[in-house]
Amino acid sequence: MKYGLVAIIVFVSALSACSLRDSAPNVKLDANNIRDAVPANEPFSRYGNPESYEVMGKTYQVLTTNLGFVQKGDASWYGTKFHGKKTSSGEDYNMYAMTAAHKTLPLPTYVEVKNLENGKKAIVKVNDRGPFHEGRIIDLSYAAATKLGVAGNGTAPVEIRAINTSALDLNTSSVVVPAAAKTSGKILVQVAAFNESAQAEQVATDLRGKRFQSVRVNVTDADGKKFYRVRIGPIPNMDLAYRVLKDLNEIGHNAASVLLD
Repeated sequence: MKYGLVAIIVFVSALSACSLRDSAPNVKLDANNIRDAVPANEPFSRYGNPESYEVMGKTYQVLTTNLGFVQKGDASWYGTKFHGKKTSSGEDYNMYAMTAAHKTLPLPTYVEVKNLENGKKAIVKVNDRGPFHEGRIIDLSYAAATKLGVAGNGTAPVEIRAINTSALDLNTSSVVVPAAAKTSGKILVQVAAFNESAQAEQVATDLRGKRFQSVRVNVTDADGKKFYRVRIGPIPNMDLAYRVLKDLNEIGHNAASVLLD
């Protein structure tokens, strides 16, 4: 029975969390180059959404909708201990992907996570159950925790907002996102980053020739080294930003990502 399977998966994961030590991988990620998850209109998991399940004597009721969901609390993260193992939705856990675990949201749900300590934001796909520690509301993948600045301390206060992907046309990248995400910060699409200005300018010129608007090369200095980032924007809303992202993917720019500056 599928509901029983979900409960077993969640329970075993919880027991593992108590008995095994989690850790970060040896591979270090650059937070500036980690792409957000791209929201998609996906059907709910056949195995990840029982009406309720029990972990360590506590019963959790799974929500039937994520519309309008907003929550504040602490975020934590999980890494090597579960890498490659099955999540509650049936997908393999990949600590380098932008995913997360939540106790009651339908699987999958895409959420925007904001670190309330540093203001950093990221979009993740919730495809697992947890965390089952008091006060924690979301367990981030190692990649998501790195992007949000959570990996170093282990936990951080966050706000999560569900993204309404029911309005997403499967043939486009049009998606309705939380109102707060539309008004806080400039919305940009980063196409690529280079160590040489000539490479960046060449890509920017090519994009302008393909009728992309507001293409700029952003120059930053980190540890004495200059980085040249090709960006499009500012873009007026997330709906248009994901359409631009889709257009870029179609011409081979698969490393492009949506940013909130």
